[in-house]
Amino acid sequence: MGVSGCGKTTIGKMLANEFNLPFFDADDFHPAINVEKMSKGIPLNDSDRRPWLLELAEHIKNWNSKKGAVLACSALKENYRKLLFSASDKDHITLIYLHGKKDLIAERLKERSGHYMPPKLLDSQFSDLEEPDNSIQVSINQSPKEILSNILKHLKYSL
Repeated sequence: MGVSGCGKTTIGKMLANEFNLPFFDADDFHPAINVEKMSKGIPLNDSDRRPWLLELAEHIKNWNSKKGAVLACSALKENYRKLLFSASDKDHITLIYLHGKKDLIAERLKERSGHYMPPKLLDSQFSDLEEPDNSIQVSINQSPKEILSNILKHLKYSL
């Protein structure tokens, strides 16, 4: 989890590969109306997100009933995370928070192409961000390999 541009997809894919699990990006589950809104530079509100989060909660339940999965999702607010995990046993969910300074993430967003969320929405993401207490927290001020290594060390000690 984390704001747009923190590396959720990159790190999520690496983590999924490490554990031979399927990878999913929550962005791919947004309804067209949400994508259109963000594409126009309009931040989503809680009512925009609710149906999307509830759909993801059902997917998480399904994935956990099998062998699991890695999901990249912003999950910025505590109430979003509660919705996401509402259909599942929380003991089978590990939340990883990728955090970094706004200027570093803004620079990454400028270099990113092909994503519908414009960099100008980063302020709204940081405004909504409620840092999680019960999570593995990893700074993105390092290479993807180093980030993955730190996550794996944390997972080793938490399992």
